[in-house]
Amino acid sequence: QVQLLESGGDLVQPGGSLRLSCAASGRTFTSLTMGWFRQAPGKEREFVGGISAIGRDTYYPEFTRGRFTVSRDNGANLVDLQMTNLKPEDTAIYYCAGKFLPLATSNRPENYKIWGQGTQVTVSA
Repeated sequence: QVQLLESGGDLVQPGGSLRLSCAASGRTFTSLTMGWFRQAPGKEREFVGGISAIGRDTYYPEFTRGRFTVSRDNGANLVDLQMTNLKPEDTAIYYCAGKFLPLATSNRPENYKIWGQGTQVTVSA
């Protein structure tokens, strides 16, 4: 079974950038579509970007497109989330997650079966 561990969360000023990493253990990592989600207090968990198993395709919802970039290194079992032009409303706990389904399938949280524990991102002056 794959296990996921996020790192890189921090306090950052508005307009700043931050890179989160997710380290995976287990041999099936390269079979997983990987997604990044976030959850702010009192809000539902939402998808912020994803990448296909071999890293060829990515997908972002409109509110992160152009600011967030997901990448992966299957040789190192890593998937990253690069965030730029951060806004206070980006404050949340960020999670990486994996699903054994193509990227083109729904990116609702319930489709992702493997989750990390999350890392806190706070955007504030």
